[in-house]
Parts: sequence; C-alpha cells; structure tokens
Amino acid sequence: MSGASHSTEELPYGPAEGAPWRSRWFHIIFGHDDAPGRAFDVVLIVAILASVLVTILDSVPALHGGYARTFYVLEWLFTAAFSVEYVLRIAVVNRPVRYMRSFFGCVDLLSLLPAYLSLLFAGSQYLLVIRALRMLRIFRILKLNRYVDESHLLVSTLARSRHKILVFVCAILTLVMIFGALMYVIEGPEHGFTSIPTSMYWAVVTMTTVGFGDITPHTVLGQLLTSVIMLVGYSIIAVPTGIFAAELAAGMREARTHARCGVCHCDEHEADARFCRRCGAVLDTSV
Repeated sequence: MSGASHSTEELPYGPAEGAPWRSRWFHIIFGHDDAPGRAFDVVLIVAILASVLVTILDSVPALHGGYARTFYVLEWLFTAAFSVEYVLRIAVVNRPVRYMRSFFGCVDLLSLLPAYLSLLFAGSQYLLVIRALRMLRIFRILKLNRYVDESHLLVSTLARSRHKILVFVCAILTLVMIFGALMYVIEGPEHGFTSIPTSMYWAVVTMTTVGFGDITPHTVLGQLLTSVIMLVGYSIIAVPTGIFAAELAAGMREARTHARCGVCHCDEHEADARFCRRCGAVLDTSV
C-alpha cells in the first residue's frame, strides 16, 4: 500500500474518508506502483482500445450491414463499464468536483457523452473515438510524466516568440489580401475568381504550395502573378520555423546554469547538473 500511496500523493484529490473500501479502491484506480493498480490500468487501456476499434469498424458500411447489432451491443457494454468506472472514481475521491474538473476527469466524462447523446441525435455515437484520449493515462502507467515537463520549454518558447509570429501572420494576411484582390481584378468571375474572399482563398492555397487546383488562372498576367506568389510562398515558409528555432535555442541556453568547473573551466551545464559535462568533476553549485 505504501507504493500506491506514493504514486497518488501528488494528485489534487485524495482518497475519500469513511469506508475502508474507498481508500483501497482509490489506490487501485489512481495508483500504479502495486500489482492491482497496474492490472487495473492495463485492463482499462485494453478496454479503451477495444471500444475505439468497435466504433471505427462500425463506420465501415460492409461491416455495419452484417454486424450492426453486435456493434451496438458492444458499444453499450463498453459505455456501461466506463460509466461504472467514472462513478467509482467520483465515489473514492474526497474532492469529487475537483476530479470532475481536472483534465482526466473532463476526458472521462467526454468519452461517455457521445453514447448517451446518440439516444437523441443519430450518428453522434461515432464521436466515441474521443475515448482514445484516455490513452494518455499510459504516460502515468509508464512513468513518463517527467518527459511532459520538457514540453514547458516548448510552451515558453512559443510564448516568447508570440509577438514576432503575430507580426509575421499579419504580414502574410496583408499579402494574401493584396494578391487576392489583384487576381480578382485580373482573372474575374469568368475564370472562377468570383469574389475577393474566393481569390484570397486561392492565394492562401497557392502561397502555402498546397495547390488544390479547384481555381486556376487562365490569363498570362494571372499566371505570371501566380508564379510570383509561389516564389514568395517558398521564401516565407521558413520564417516561422526560424523564429521558433532561435527562441528555442535561447531558451535552452537560459536553462543552463553558469556553474564553472574548477578543473576544465567549462561553464555550460544543465540547471540540475552536479557534475561537469566535459570532464566529470563535481560542480560547485553554491555560487
């Protein structure tokens, strides 16, 4: 039980007080360091995969025609099982509302709603594929939470570069509007450019080098302008990547401590480094 307690102590909601079964089931459902907790998580993931597979197969016309009733029964069996699990999760925590408002609590609830909405709105049962989001629990099972912390660097990098990216997006939108208006004047409705918004859509598709081909220029001047837009598109695609890469490199440099090695005098080390990355000597991090 001590291992399970250690794995659940960081949760914002603890085991409900009162009946001993609540504490026991709390550590089974939310813990993963003991055998019962790991077994519960493995069974849960297998059930999630099976339910998503049933939903996907049910959307295939050939399979739906022959096994519609079987798929229907299986979907409701999974829904009933997940409903019991959701209610049980609420029953064993001491802060049910906090769990329901947490990320996994919202995902658990959203994975149930499509089935019940299908009783009112036909076709909404196919939204049950949202249950695949519950597979994110595998991060907890495999103890990969520490890798999620690395995403903070990416988020902070996006935050620092948001003004540069905003200026870049505004410049792109301006070019799209100018090129769209020019193509509307040059080609006109007779060639598919029925309005400036439609021409702007064409400019976005061309500038991003997607090229659906649903609208194409027919005049020489229009084709010349299209060539210019393509070249401009190729030249600006690398701009946001460069902005993000520069900010990411700056963020990685800031994450390093300036503790200097007394042996080789290297001063570029990770924030939690205790030994020199070059020679392996013990670092003095007290300064």
